[in-house]
Amino acid sequence: MGARGGLLCAASGLVLLLTATATDFWVQHRAPGGAGCQGLWRVCVGSVCRPHPGTPALWDATRVLMLLSVLCTAAGVALGLSAAASSAPRLRLRVAGATLLVAGLLALLGLAVYTAVTGSVFGKLHAEWRFSWSYILGWIAVVLVVSAGLFHVCAASKDPTPESSEVAGA
Repeated sequence: MGARGGLLCAASGLVLLLTATATDFWVQHRAPGGAGCQGLWRVCVGSVCRPHPGTPALWDATRVLMLLSVLCTAAGVALGLSAAASSAPRLRLRVAGATLLVAGLLALLGLAVYTAVTGSVFGKLHAEWRFSWSYILGWIAVVLVVSAGLFHVCAASKDPTPESSEVAGA
């Protein structure tokens, strides 16, 4: 049961991480003169979007951390699926759990860096800019991916099959 719940959380987290990383709504500006938004890759004013003209290095770090998190989550989902198909899944469940925990940590770091840098870059304009739905999806994904990692690790510890049979069967 725990491994299936972990797979559901991991797959949901992967979809949310992909959506958060790819979309342009990390922060939004709503004012009477017009609306704008910014993601990791582009800045949009009205309906015109363009790449970031120049970004702080820490926003580049956020991009890298989020992409690594997506890759680790995809690897964790693949390992979780292979554990579900295995007759002795303990080791695979542990590795999937550890991979998902690392993915959650990477996304957590990326979002924390973005939060800190955005607050300092926008400074006095902070009242006019608000974190938006892409950013919020990223935080929800962190919770799901870390939960998936914990589900996998717990499922591995409760698995009654001997661990040595997986090594012998490999």
